[in-house]
Amino acid sequence: MIDIQKQIEHWQSNAIEDWQVARDLIDDGRIRHGLFFVHLSLEKVLKAHVIRNTQDLAPRIHNLVRLAQSAALEISPDYLDVLADMNAFNLEGRYPDVDLPLPTIEETHNYLARSEEVFQWLMSQLS
Repeated sequence: MIDIQKQIEHWQSNAIEDWQVARDLIDDGRIRHGLFFVHLSLEKVLKAHVIRNTQDLAPRIHNLVRLAQSAALEISPDYLDVLADMNAFNLEGRYPDVDLPLPTIEETHNYLARSEEVFQWLMSQLS
C-alpha cells in the first residue's frame, strides 16, 4: 500500500531543495543548469499535487502543464503560461540535440521571479 502522505512530503521537500540549488546555480552564472533546476523544482511540487489529487503515484512525465492538469489545480492562465515557458528548460537540460539560445542574465532573473511566484503559490496550496 502506498503511503500517500510520505510521497507528498518526499516530492515537496525535494522541490524545496532543488529550488535552492536553482538559485545557487543562477547566482553563480550557470544559467542553463539553474533554469533546469527551476523546472525540476516546479515539476516536483506539481507531482506532490498530483499524488494528493489522485491518491496514487505521480506519472513519470516532465511536462509542467500536463502535471498541473493532472493535479486538477485551479491555476491562473498567467501561471500556466509560466509553466509552459519553463518546459523549454527541461528539454534543454536533458537532451543534447535541443540547442536553444541561452537567456541573458536579465531574462534568467525574469524567469526566476515569475517561476518563484508560481512555486510559492503551489507550495502554499499543499498546506
